[in-house]
Amino acid sequence: MRCPLCSNLENRVLESRAADGGHSVRRRRECLNPACGHRFTTYERIDTVPITILKRDGRRESFDRNKIISGLQRACDKTSLSFDQVEEITSLVEATLQKMANRDIPSTEIGELVLQHLRSLNEVAYIRFASVYSQFQSIQDFMVIVRQMQTSPEAETEG
Repeated sequence: MRCPLCSNLENRVLESRAADGGHSVRRRRECLNPACGHRFTTYERIDTVPITILKRDGRRESFDRNKIISGLQRACDKTSLSFDQVEEITSLVEATLQKMANRDIPSTEIGELVLQHLRSLNEVAYIRFASVYSQFQSIQDFMVIVRQMQTSPEAETEG
């Protein structure tokens, strides 16, 4: 690893620890150039194969976790869910996608994964996310999902 100040390639690791929920390693390093001695941080992550999302209209685009975060933040606005919980849901969904053998994943599958995690945390956020994801057009669409929530076993939620 090259020192960011003097570009020396020789350094030593002072400390290593897991970061990002165990998906990366954070290392504190010290440059071994006697004239420098700069301390800096590096992160080591597994290089994953990119995931391609198949949109409803047939387009393909690269997976972007920020889109999930953005959608969840809108759905969770003024609810009891924290940003940390939004991040956790996003990380769980992303980890599930990384484990899939197929790298071309329909956007509908991502929406379903988000809903699975969201339902047990907050009913209001679940309905909000479902209304956008499922493209609700009428009050009937809302009533159908509320009835499903009332009659299915997972209806036990904290929200």
